[in-house]
Amino acid sequence: MVTINIPLDQILTFLLIFLRVGAILFSAPIFDNQSTPVIFKVGLVLSISFLLFPLLKLNVNSFNAPLVMFVLMVASEIAVGLLIGFSVRVLFVGIQLAGQIAGFQMGLAIANVVDPASSLQVPILSQFFNLFAMLIFLSLNAHYWFIKALTESFSLVPPLGFQVNSALVPPVLTLVGNIFVVAIKVSAPIIVSLLLTSVALGLLARTVPQVHIFVVAMPLKISIGLIFIALTLPFLAAFLQDLFSGLGHLLFGLIRLVS
Repeated sequence: MVTINIPLDQILTFLLIFLRVGAILFSAPIFDNQSTPVIFKVGLVLSISFLLFPLLKLNVNSFNAPLVMFVLMVASEIAVGLLIGFSVRVLFVGIQLAGQIAGFQMGLAIANVVDPASSLQVPILSQFFNLFAMLIFLSLNAHYWFIKALTESFSLVPPLGFQVNSALVPPVLTLVGNIFVVAIKVSAPIIVSLLLTSVALGLLARTVPQVHIFVVAMPLKISIGLIFIALTLPFLAAFLQDLFSGLGHLLFGLIRLVS
């Protein structure tokens, strides 16, 4: 009979790696899609954990520690993973908010589709901007920063090395505030063009009362909005490239604040 003797310290080390990898992948904007089978996500987390386990050479000797210490280790690993995933997720939230604002201005707020990431009804332009940003994100190989940040996080923030630092609050607040900044920057051309269109329609309604403005305004706003979206796509791609280019600095800056 074959017996497998695995030290408990190695099991705990692998568990901590698994928790951190899982927290990142389940919160990252690419892998948090609910349409992706859970068994695939778990298998991917296990595969990455098995690959990282012999490379990181961590040694956790805490099985003799009290239960509270073990709970703190688990919570700290999940917190580090969620911090890495959350820092990128907010960028895509801002892009989706831009699509929602543009769709509301164009009169497409009622045209919703199911977002596979959240299984919720979202405006169709939000889903379009989100998919466009995802393609730019993948084309820049920005998703490799997750893997690099994951491996480097174990050296910067070892198990039980997570520290709640007050210096983390300003960057997180700035990150959340950037949701609205990104949303306004992305949707600004559509907002301005449709605002000028509304002003022109208002002047037309005052000068030519016989024209049924409400009949003309809806298709006109949708047409102008779609035209400006098509014209600004190259500039949107350049803006997203600049936005995602600073992803590495953002991730490592947040990790160092909790080390």
